[in-house]
Amino acid sequence: MIPRLAELNPVQTLYLDFLDTLKHQGFEGDLNPDYANRIVLATDNSIYQVLPQGVLYPKNTEDLVRIARLADQLRFHNVVLSARGGGTGTNGQSLTDGLIVDCSKYMNRILEINPDERWVRVQGGVVKDQLNKALKPYGLFFAPELSTSNRATIGGMINTDASGQGSVLYGKTRDHVLALKSVLLGGECWDSKAISDEELAVHQQREGRIGEIHRVVNQIFTDCKAQIDSCFPKLNRCLTGYDLAHIRDESGRFNLNSLLCGAEGSLAFIAEAKLNVLPIPKYAALVNVKYDSFESSLRDAKALMDWQPTSIETIDSKVLNLAMGDIVWDSVRDYFPQEEGEPTIRGINLIEYTSDDEQDLKAKVEALCQHLTQIKGQAGKSFGYSVVYGAAEINKVWAMRKKAVGLLGNAQGDKRPVAFVEDTAVPPENLADFIMEFRKVLDDRGLAYGMFGHVDAGVLHVRPALDMKDPEQEKMVREITDQVVVLTQKYKGLLWGEHGKGVRSEYAPEFFGELYPQLQRIKALFDPRNQMNPGKIATPSTVEGAQLLKIDQVPMRGQHDRQIPVDVRQTYDSAMHCNGNGACFNYDPQDAMCPSWKGTRQRIHSPKGRSSLIREWLKLMSQRGTDLNQEAKQVRETGFLTRLPKRLINTVRRDRGEYDFSNEVHEAMMGCLACKSCVGQCPIKVNVPDFRARFLEVYYGRYMRPVKDYLVGSLEFMIPALSRFPQPYNWAMQNPFIRAVMKRFAGMVDSPVICRHSLRQGLIERSVEFASVESIGRLTAAQRQRSVIIVQDAFTSYFETQLVLDLVDLLGRLGFNVMVAPFMPNGKPLHVHGFMKAFNKAAEKNAQMLKDLESSGIPLIGIDPSMTLTYRSEYKDIGDDLPKVQLIQEWLVDALKAFPVKGETTQHTFKLMAHCTEKTNAAPSIRQWQEVFAALGQKLEILATGCCGMSGTFGHETQNYALSKEIYALSWSEIVNSPAHRGQLLATGYSCRSQVKRLDNQQLLHPVQALLGVVQTL
Repeated sequence: MIPRLAELNPVQTLYLDFLDTLKHQGFEGDLNPDYANRIVLATDNSIYQVLPQGVLYPKNTEDLVRIARLADQLRFHNVVLSARGGGTGTNGQSLTDGLIVDCSKYMNRILEINPDERWVRVQGGVVKDQLNKALKPYGLFFAPELSTSNRATIGGMINTDASGQGSVLYGKTRDHVLALKSVLLGGECWDSKAISDEELAVHQQREGRIGEIHRVVNQIFTDCKAQIDSCFPKLNRCLTGYDLAHIRDESGRFNLNSLLCGAEGSLAFIAEAKLNVLPIPKYAALVNVKYDSFESSLRDAKALMDWQPTSIETIDSKVLNLAMGDIVWDSVRDYFPQEEGEPTIRGINLIEYTSDDEQDLKAKVEALCQHLTQIKGQAGKSFGYSVVYGAAEINKVWAMRKKAVGLLGNAQGDKRPVAFVEDTAVPPENLADFIMEFRKVLDDRGLAYGMFGHVDAGVLHVRPALDMKDPEQEKMVREITDQVVVLTQKYKGLLWGEHGKGVRSEYAPEFFGELYPQLQRIKALFDPRNQMNPGKIATPSTVEGAQLLKIDQVPMRGQHDRQIPVDVRQTYDSAMHCNGNGACFNYDPQDAMCPSWKGTRQRIHSPKGRSSLIREWLKLMSQRGTDLNQEAKQVRETGFLTRLPKRLINTVRRDRGEYDFSNEVHEAMMGCLACKSCVGQCPIKVNVPDFRARFLEVYYGRYMRPVKDYLVGSLEFMIPALSRFPQPYNWAMQNPFIRAVMKRFAGMVDSPVICRHSLRQGLIERSVEFASVESIGRLTAAQRQRSVIIVQDAFTSYFETQLVLDLVDLLGRLGFNVMVAPFMPNGKPLHVHGFMKAFNKAAEKNAQMLKDLESSGIPLIGIDPSMTLTYRSEYKDIGDDLPKVQLIQEWLVDALKAFPVKGETTQHTFKLMAHCTEKTNAAPSIRQWQEVFAALGQKLEILATGCCGMSGTFGHETQNYALSKEIYALSWSEIVNSPAHRGQLLATGYSCRSQVKRLDNQQLLHPVQALLGVVQTL
């Protein structure tokens, strides 16, 4: 925890003084010395955990200048700084015990696009996919392709000289950097680009650091040219960072950017970049080739390069099987058919072709396919293939391949694939033999692992599965790395082919050899006191005793996690297994992943951030001797009044400013919408709503709950009684004075009103019965076959009663016998707010009623996706024998196949804005809506949207109202207000329709209501 002022040590005093001085010097961005922000940025996608002293979010280049200038003052010479982009590094590149400088929050603007000259100028915090989205209307793209492209920043790509799929054709980031605006230690800004010898001579005459850099670097290149030529391997993935081999380009021009690209922030801050961009190929094709072994796919890939593809990627069976278990597989399953009699797929080559000439592309693809057909069945060759045409469809396959990096971490148990030797590069002709020996290193230790990579570039990704909480397994990091280093040198390759050096810079002297002292000279030119990301790539020759970091001497995550008792780790396992891959930092506003991160741009408000905070909270509580599982049990067993005095005292102390790290964790948890997009989209399946509920149960056993929690938690139980006489409740919810009182004292901005016409009355008018053992018993066998039971939820039954009746009418017109289950509280609002005892009680009672109905053999369907999917997720807490409650479309798509509708309808086009929980946790169900509409002669388009910002009662709560509106504005508002969509929009979520009505005064229909209008014409 943060020490009190009297407990500050000299190091902490120094850094707090630095931050305070920076603030007074006009720093415009955010200064975060709080423990929560420090903990969240203490990890990346590596095995390491290093607690920084603070986090800086500069707002502009002037802020970077202020940081660098202040750090150059005598009293702050011991302050160290580390630049951070997307935070997805696998080698701890940006981790530091000093200050982290994160440009992604504010410095993320695209400054200029010049389509005629094909270049773009951006700030360092721009995300790669964000840039390519802006370039797409011009038919251009920024070429280096990464698996983390939806959160990797341009500054981070430059700092690691990133590359990925297609690098044989497109090269690395360095190959596309035209100019950089960098901020050097001391605050000097420098614009670097390729310059002539005449310009170089001018720069060499300059006074100060800039002149010295140009003089010394040119001298090193001239004096050591022979060593440089022999040291730097002739690989597509050459040595990056301080890249002396490319200090002169093909035209002979001098270019400092070859030093800065890949330097990992150890030389300067990257503020802006001018980048070369390329025309998007007009035509593309992907050939998916199947093998019965991974070795066969690797060895065959070399031969397939003769067919001149743009790129070849390889995936082994382990990674493929992980993809098959993820929602991403739903979008690509048709491209990997398993024909009867074929062997099991154990390796895949993805062979891409791109061209501006369609006939040329098709000719190349057809030639390859003929070859594959001729060799089919031969030993070591493929046994089948499929072809995909068109960028949109191909991108689905590449999205699956990209996700493979994260999916490797989604193993079961404590042994998890971890990154520490996972981006080696060797000449492509050596790759297969290299991998066979690499596998032996792992097989000899009995380790599981998955492999994939860029076989055309000779780059391999492999992550051995280790339990890093086990000290003995931790030792394997050193043992395996040392062996892989020797193996890589044997095959004339590199340890770092793609993901930068970071902590693994320890091996730089071995690979650079006699040139390493020259790298130290370069480091000293830029950073004479070792303040810029020290311990990475090279140490300055001017600092006595400065050393590179050691791979087994930097604190590791497992060392922290092992301090948490096993049973507590198991209770909070979905937080424990977050590996920092950063998928939750997805920038795309049209993607559902973590709306609170997108709305705040604060890393504590992300699944990765919340997981980090929970892990630290568990550790700190364990160090205090607190058994959290026991405490949760006590909270459930003791009454409200028993714990009231303690909660009151703690709340008063908190409100007076007494520090408790739990309060920082609580702040992060309260920003969560509990939408469960993390569960569906995170490769590790981090489940924030689950561990959030467990945390809140314990937290509110210590502190007083806000009034709103009791109002929300009890709503399902009160509403049946309120609905009998809705007028008083509705009057109160619409009265300005009452609403003002609620906002001020109850924490609720507003609440929907109860429908005046009851569901019961509507069902009586339609002669529809409530389902019971007796009513079901009166059905004939034929009636049962065409029967379905609607499971009520509080939101649609009482706030959207007409929707339930419309569903009854639709199914009736389609020839089904409809029954409605008696209303019983689902319990989800209780779970969201951590009322775990009450939730379990409600869930057990409701589940028993539904199981009784299910035993009749009649299907159960729910209307609201969020409430319905609760039966598959939150209800797992009460046992495995749960009722099967399907979404409407899941049942209806099969029901219409069994009982097709007769007659024709006029085709209309509708556009669906799906609920984020539905599309991330039941992905196939969105396509099923399309199938249902098609079965009834209608066309349904699925629109890409993020979250609407409501999520149950989240948007109704006072503290969340502004964030709710911000999230809605990210993607929903523009679509809802677009004339192009008028009259066509549908929404499956109650929350979504409620938010649209509330903020844009428009009423969207549920798909059921659109279909009812269609079938009325039958």
